[in-house]
Amino acid sequence: MFNKFIAGGIIALSFLLTACGEKDSTAATENAATAPAQSQESQKDEEKTTVKIAYLPITHALPAFELAEIEKLKKDTNLNVELVKFGSWTELVDALNTGRVDAAFALVELVMKAREQGIDVYLAALGHKDGNVIVVNNDITSMKDLRGKTFAIPHRQSSHYILLNDALAKENIEISEINIVELAPPEMPAALASGQIAGYCVAEPFGAKAVSLKIGKVLYNSNELWPDSICCGLALSGKFLSSHPELAKLLVAGIRKAGMALDENHDHARETASKYLSVTKDALDVSLKWISFKDLTISKEHFELLREKVKKYGLSENPVSYEDIVRNVD
Repeated sequence: MFNKFIAGGIIALSFLLTACGEKDSTAATENAATAPAQSQESQKDEEKTTVKIAYLPITHALPAFELAEIEKLKKDTNLNVELVKFGSWTELVDALNTGRVDAAFALVELVMKAREQGIDVYLAALGHKDGNVIVVNNDITSMKDLRGKTFAIPHRQSSHYILLNDALAKENIEISEINIVELAPPEMPAALASGQIAGYCVAEPFGAKAVSLKIGKVLYNSNELWPDSICCGLALSGKFLSSHPELAKLLVAGIRKAGMALDENHDHARETASKYLSVTKDALDVSLKWISFKDLTISKEHFELLREKVKKYGLSENPVSYEDIVRNVD
């Protein structure tokens, strides 16, 4: 369904954020022959003080950044967060699915697809609410103007694809009337500026970059199309969840606490983001106005609405149920 898009000629304009390589984990060896089962489990939790969290350099991963900063200062917990940066959703989800990281801030639809295929991964919290925009070049006034033009999304299995469909349906446009391509998020503002695409929907801060640089404008905010939309979430590997339940509880509680701190103080959120993202203050200020980190619990009501949209727009014929994928580890 998707045409491949060759983003030639945009290197000079690119806002590319360079991803570092993933890190290999080393497991501690235990003396299984001498330790009782209960003691072994306690020993595992004591020894495994580092939790590896995969992320992409986007505003939507701010709770992970905040948690890493908080935990650096704590002396009363054995939770130590190691952030592992990736350059694409495919690489990130593969690391989660194969157990090379313990957790990840990932597109919820990609985690749903993995679970649907029997992979031992689960969702434990949201990464944020809202915070996605449909950005177009300054000459476009409605979705109708996108007919025959190229529009970029980061991945078909994403809320960005769903939001594009919602916006088109709102104006009675068939998705076949536009050319959809998949493009790396950091390349999208440059592609828009060069005229190689007419618009895009992607995680922040890349929408805000186009707005702050005045190379594009917002046609729709996600809360106009899908209030409290689900996009990115904290996913846990089943191995980590079963082997280290206490650490999992600390992690999820810490992410929720981090989200509240970010939502209550945008100056602090900006300070935290500046340590992990290559983004101007103007773009970050715009981005933080669109996004909410308050109450990162995954409610069944909101998840069921996501399931309906996943089916409606052809992402899956039988998406995984709330009970099969969401783990409340309070």
